[in-house]
Amino acid sequence: MQYEAMAQDALRGVVKAALKKAAAPGGLPEPHHLYITFKTKAAGVSGPQDLLSKYPDEMTIVLQHQYWDLAPGETFFSVTLKFGGQPKRLSVPYAAVTRFYDPSVQFALQFAPPEIVEDEPEPEPEAEAKPAVPAGEEGPKIVSLDQFRKK
Repeated sequence: MQYEAMAQDALRGVVKAALKKAAAPGGLPEPHHLYITFKTKAAGVSGPQDLLSKYPDEMTIVLQHQYWDLAPGETFFSVTLKFGGQPKRLSVPYAAVTRFYDPSVQFALQFAPPEIVEDEPEPEPEAEAKPAVPAGEEGPKIVSLDQFRKK
């Protein structure tokens, strides 16, 4: 039944609901502010490459006073934050979030990290790329399905 995975998904719904409140007119009510930690190499995470490369594993963002265009969607959220005085847009799937914390009320959630699939290097081409066919055997047999169809 995978109850643990279902519970993780349900708790990620708390993150989504909090971000929807933060995106509403008026933003986060005082004194709330949100720390969101996510895996930068998780599937679907996007943002400026120079920024994400500074955080090769995880990154924590803070939503408090200066955030813009917060858009919590069904499967991910997007937000513009300033890094080094420059506005930069991030998109983060909820599945990439590993920690959520609101220190104003000491509320914290921790999630199992998503599975990260590293880019595998391309295999080097061989000198002669021929399909391996054992000696004495022919290549693959192609069978036409027409002989099995009703006419």
